[in-house]
Amino acid sequence: MPSLARHTLFIAVPLLALFAILPGVYNNHLLLFNFVIFLILAQGVNIIYGFTGYLPFGYVGFFGAGAYGFAIMVMHFQSPAPLAVVVAGLVGVALGLLLAPLLRLTGAYFAIANLAAALAVLHFVANPALESITKGPYGVALNGTFNPTMAYNGALIILALTLGIVVFLRNSSFGLALQAVREDAFSASMAGVNVLKMRMIAWLASALVAGFAGGVFAWYVSVFYPDNVFSADFSIFAIVFALFGGVATITGPIVGVVILYGIYNLIGFTTPQYFQLIYGLLIIGLVLFLPAGLVSLATRRGWYVP
Repeated sequence: MPSLARHTLFIAVPLLALFAILPGVYNNHLLLFNFVIFLILAQGVNIIYGFTGYLPFGYVGFFGAGAYGFAIMVMHFQSPAPLAVVVAGLVGVALGLLLAPLLRLTGAYFAIANLAAALAVLHFVANPALESITKGPYGVALNGTFNPTMAYNGALIILALTLGIVVFLRNSSFGLALQAVREDAFSASMAGVNVLKMRMIAWLASALVAGFAGGVFAWYVSVFYPDNVFSADFSIFAIVFALFGGVATITGPIVGVVILYGIYNLIGFTTPQYFQLIYGLLIIGLVLFLPAGLVSLATRRGWYVP
């Protein structure tokens, strides 16, 4: 098996270098930023679903909580934006700890409960009674911190951190133990694996990633409403991208984001009348013929896919 350093060199470094160079070549800065955000979120889904089997339909709850954590730090504590992003990640972790009892559920029960929890956080943040703290349903304006270039660079740093976590999980005994828990929790526990602890670590790592992503997103856009940062689209897209490429790998979610989000931006804006049809056919074809994602094409040939 190739070493951890080799994986990092040949996957993470070129990807980060590409997105660092593209703003100077391609003038749609927002599109590039969205690509980076979905790369982060897809890998975050990969951490919790790919390595534990928990499908987080409410993953956007961590993202939105991170965005509001950032906003509160800036509005009420005049925090520098980088520090506010760090706090946003910690807010994601705090929410993960609060929702930890959900890990007692499995399958569809977990997915539905996770989605309900995200909606509960949305309604809590949007409560008009909390206008003095969160601005309630009236939206947040952080004009004093608006700096798209710095926010984009911050997103690249978070992407590097996220890729590092996935590379570690893919190539470590800890990651192998997580996958053993995913396949058969009872057998893993009998082999001495602390199932609850393993799931909790993966859950909090994915929450940290989404919280960071929400914080840097708030930094970039600076003006947003609760419905924007708690939109189910973030969860749905991140899950679809990860599954399309292939979970429990480093390259799978990257491939999923590049192909599907690229198609979304090409077809969705130029010929929107065909977008839903083509997108739907792609996903149906994947589920029927490549349930393990596009990377399974390589594994079927005996190639090792990092």
